Amino acid sequence: MNTLVNCVLLIDDDKATNFFNKRVVTKHEGFKEVYTVQSGMAALEYLISVGDNKATKPDLIFLDINMPAMNGWEFLTEFSKLDHNLTKDIKVVLLSTSSNPDDVNASSKNHSVDDFINKPLSLNLLDSVLENHF
Repeated sequence: MNTLVNCVLLIDDDKATNFFNKRVVTKHEGFKEVYTVQSGMAALEYLISVGDNKATKPDLIFLDINMPAMNGWEFLTEFSKLDHNLTKDIKVVLLSTSSNPDDVNASSKNHSVDDFINKPLSLNLLDSVLENHF
């Protein structure tokens, strides 16, 4: 398989989860670069640095919902305020342990969200993301 996704941004407050997810993504042939951040605010700072040409623009964001300080929903609100030229081609996939039907329903109504999948990330889930979004 050829690389389909140049850059992935993993947003999760749990270091172990980020470590695991990064390992899974880097093992998959369809992905090239992987960056991790541990908060919604750090993710926004990363995306702003992309706009300043100081970081690689992600093609795909895996976003945790339940995080302290700025949760996934709050991140999405701020993400929608960023320059549309920056965000328009970025796919956002909520990656959560939540089985709350309200979260699934809210994700389907949020224009910034392309998909909702449950943790843990796996090679098969990555295959599905590539097939459905790239």
